[in-house]
Amino acid sequence: MHDFDFFAGTWDVTNRRLLKRGVGSDEWEEFPGRCVAQGFFGGAGSFDTLTLPTKDFDGATIRTYDAERDEWSIHWVNSRRGLDPVPVVGRFVDGVGTFYADDTDDGRPILIRFIWSGITPGSCRWEQAFSYDDGQTWETNWTMDFTRV
Repeated sequence: MHDFDFFAGTWDVTNRRLLKRGVGSDEWEEFPGRCVAQGFFGGAGSFDTLTLPTKDFDGATIRTYDAERDEWSIHWVNSRRGLDPVPVVGRFVDGVGTFYADDTDDGRPILIRFIWSGITPGSCRWEQAFSYDDGQTWETNWTMDFTRV
């Protein structure tokens, strides 16, 4: 519990997203965002909204903590597609949160990994990576660098 307490507040976000996933591309786009986060359930939950003024979608994230399993489930919501039905699940160890899920990307089976790192009172980093070979190699395809407003 309380692992995401650091995230409550308003953040400017620098997004970097790979233009084409799973094909060996190294072309990235960069775009701004604004994130507003808050906790709930006394630290066992976290919710944020992500506004992306230069994109045709916005997002939201719902995180809930399972004390019995000592792990978080993270659900992404996209304003165009709705709730992603597959949450990533994991925990924080030594100040780094790592979360995984089995999913598909354009019909290809993938393993997803989220990492939360570099957590300070004024900044943090989130990154998403996909593995197309069951975790042997990873392709990072989206990063967010957060700066507290």
